[in-house]
Amino acid sequence: MRVGFGVLGPVVAWDADADGRAIALKGPRHRAVLARLIVARRRVVPVSRLIEDLWTEPPPGAVGAVRTFVAALRRALEPQRPPRTPARLLVTEGPGYALRADPDAVDAWRFEQDMATAATLPPDGALPRLEEALSRWRGPAYAEFADEGWARGERSRLAELRLHAVERQAEARLALGRAAEAVPDLEAHLAEHPWREGAWRALALALYRTGRQGDALAVLRRARTLLVEQLGVDPGPELRRLETDILGQAPHLDPTAARGGAAARVWADATAAYDRTVASGARTRLESTAALLRDLSMTGGGGLLTARRQRLAAVAAAEELGDPELTARVIGAYDVPAIWTRLDDPEQAASIVRAAERTLAALAAGFPPGPGAPDHEAPGHEPPGSGATGPGPPGHDAPGHGAPAHGAPGHERPGPEATDHGAPGHEPPGQGTTSQDATGHRVPRHDATGREAPREEGTGPGARGHRLAGPEAPGHDTPGHEPTGHEPTGHEPTGHDAIRARLLATIAVESRGGRSERGRQAARQAEEIARRLDDPGLLAFALNGVFMQSFERAGLAPRRDATGAELIALAARHGLVAFEVLGHLIRLQARGALGDFAAADRHAAAADRLGERHERPLVGVFTAWYRTLRLAATGRADEAAVEAAYRDAAARLDGAGMPGLEHGLLPLALLCLRVERGRPAPTDADLDWGPYAPWARPLVLLAQDRRAEATAALRTVPEPPRDLLLEALWCLTGRAAIAVGDRETIALAHAALAPAAAELAGAGSGLLTLGPVSRHLADLAEALR
Repeated sequence: MRVGFGVLGPVVAWDADADGRAIALKGPRHRAVLARLIVARRRVVPVSRLIEDLWTEPPPGAVGAVRTFVAALRRALEPQRPPRTPARLLVTEGPGYALRADPDAVDAWRFEQDMATAATLPPDGALPRLEEALSRWRGPAYAEFADEGWARGERSRLAELRLHAVERQAEARLALGRAAEAVPDLEAHLAEHPWREGAWRALALALYRTGRQGDALAVLRRARTLLVEQLGVDPGPELRRLETDILGQAPHLDPTAARGGAAARVWADATAAYDRTVASGARTRLESTAALLRDLSMTGGGGLLTARRQRLAAVAAAEELGDPELTARVIGAYDVPAIWTRLDDPEQAASIVRAAERTLAALAAGFPPGPGAPDHEAPGHEPPGSGATGPGPPGHDAPGHGAPAHGAPGHERPGPEATDHGAPGHEPPGQGTTSQDATGHRVPRHDATGREAPREEGTGPGARGHRLAGPEAPGHDTPGHEPTGHEPTGHEPTGHDAIRARLLATIAVESRGGRSERGRQAARQAEEIARRLDDPGLLAFALNGVFMQSFERAGLAPRRDATGAELIALAARHGLVAFEVLGHLIRLQARGALGDFAAADRHAAAADRLGERHERPLVGVFTAWYRTLRLAATGRADEAAVEAAYRDAAARLDGAGMPGLEHGLLPLALLCLRVERGRPAPTDADLDWGPYAPWARPLVLLAQDRRAEATAALRTVPEPPRDLLLEALWCLTGRAAIAVGDRETIALAHAALAPAAAELAGAGSGLLTLGPVSRHLADLAEALR
């Protein structure tokens, strides 16, 4: 039997398999126990806490009474469970009980999911979601427990979310030209909550758009009177501005214009003319499509998913036409900034990389191989790593890898440690010269496809015979690039430098997280060409590739900080909004890794301002996660509060179109939170660890007192991917190794983490942290003594 629970009103339960038949919950204490467990959101509530919450003065038999209540609830919720078999729903764990309800089993949780999804949708999609969310309410949340301290915080939080939902519903109706429908709900809303200025503004605007200008002005004056006489404050700037606009009958208040009238007409006229004028098979349609997909991807959600799916189709269509220059332009036009280092669709990314390599080869050879040409494995290349793409926030265009202008307004310079490759003061490679890689080694000249002679990697513990193995380990490359045999050497201009650089930048971005040298070669070559051509937009795209290939070892946050600083300065100078956002998010990550939260806060605020101004909804997803990371790192909130904040941040990923970021992230964040605070790993059987399962499993087994299995699992753990979670996954590996006494793995973890001694483990992701790397290093060193 599937059980549903309702707390948005009196606490109830029902049989979801029997058309919502109510389940009898017995007396008020039984319902109180159930409500208390729902408030805990699947976490364990100790029996001692239940007793404190149920009685002001607990009776002598309180423990037995709690057990009686629990037993009765189990019989009601799982009537078909055989005797002496473990409960599946209301479970005993450790010192207490937990309700393991499905995420969609509690009406309050579904309400929050609907709200999060609506936030990612346009008004016509958001309105039905908001209406459905509000329909779940049957009265005040946890109605019969209004006076209970344990329910007070959750009741207040849900009530505030409901008020917000009512106002967002009104805004969606206004945006869709349904102002008359918004008026009754807003009037009822304000009768109960007269201090909400946003609701007063929406009501006045709704009245104005229904032809009731006098009533709209009366509403604004009523709001002013209430605020001044009862609170002693003047209305905010939005209310004052709306009153002025209504008095002047400002054109932008017209409902047709509010629905995008002028913009919608321009779009309709332009697309109609395009369809009439440009032949259906014209090649220019593919380039126009690629540009449109780039912009569509920045809307997040369904737009991002559609753009990703159609991108590959557009590339395939271009290859079919046999014009490598056209194919190069179609591939290179999708210069969507990427901030997350796991791919959303690894197979699609590998296909894009192969197409880019074929096109590079065709440009170098002077003839098109086409999509049917055999795919040979290029030396040292592996397909983009496992995981998911994190389409970065919106935008194209970008800055170069030169130093940001000193004193550029609003940008702090990276610290003195940021003098690595790409740091301020870095000299761009000159034409016809060799250059140095990030470790100071001489880098050979590149050929026309951006390749260089193979060289040995020696950048991580794996290069020293590290026994950790798996899909990320060297030797597991799969075909992705093919050598051409028509490759001129040196840096002589070929006539295709700009589009070659875009192809190389694409390879660098779409090869992120892998272990081969090819991605880093492509990033260096793209950057070199872009600097030589002095093309800001091209350089911005190339720097995104440089960023994505800057994880060959731990401790590189200062280098990424310098890349972000250059991106911000360059993008601000040249109006490249999307890459300016990317730069702020990179610096948010890097400054967080370095423990400089004051600077990280400034970059989060700047990214939010740009995202809001330029309609980039995905930006808020990343900044919400950062603020939860900051809450965890500063230790100013207890574990329960941080966990709740992580769950709220995770809800924003629902429907955002970023499976590579979403899959397994919440369990990993909660694991890191527990480990950082010296607590055992979560052991819920239904946790989906996604790509992080190999690193979580030893710690989960240890939390279940299964030491021998944990030891065996640790032996199979792969070396972490070279991405934003490199340090965090090494710390988890090291913690498990200390617990089971695996000295070899302890030594490997210590060697891998040593370069990051000055950083916070995992904080460079902008999502989670395990505290100072130095603390982990000290524990690892102690275990080796």
